[in-house]
Amino acid sequence: MSAAERKRATREDLAAAASSDMPIRIVPYDPAWPRSYEAERKRIGPLMAGSVLHHIGSTAVPGLAAKPIIDIAVLLDSFQPAINRLVRHAGYQYPPAFNATLSRQRFLCYPTPTRRTHHLHLTDDPAQLESYLRFRDRLRASPELARRYEALKRTLAAQHPTDRDAYTHAKSTFITDHT
Repeated sequence: MSAAERKRATREDLAAAASSDMPIRIVPYDPAWPRSYEAERKRIGPLMAGSVLHHIGSTAVPGLAAKPIIDIAVLLDSFQPAINRLVRHAGYQYPPAFNATLSRQRFLCYPTPTRRTHHLHLTDDPAQLESYLRFRDRLRASPELARRYEALKRTLAAQHPTDRDAYTHAKSTFITDHT
């Protein structure tokens, strides 16, 4: 799926929710992020049918500035049962147009598409999960790599303050190069 198609899908989902996306903010590391992940893991874990939840993304790297959104990855055999439980019982939002652009993964956000505190990255591809974990672990192991990634994120947030797709796409080469 092209970046233009993902942008269109994002706009469609936001329009359906009668809202617009909030600007991208990179904030200093918050030592409460691991506790926030752990609380969410305990809250939604029972809805995930025994699957292991993983704290990924910049909030999982001590000392790394980030968007204040906890990213969680889960490997699943089947998406729909988990999505149904997460939406119905945990208040997660499932943007249908954006998810239609994804292959072998699904994305949910909490509590709303515009005020996100948590992202769920569901995948049925073990290699995708391993990629998430490998990048997180490399950032944890290399303060220099984490510093470079933070600088890139700050630059991209300044360049694309209201375009999450452009921001995310611009980070992809760095992430791919270090997984």
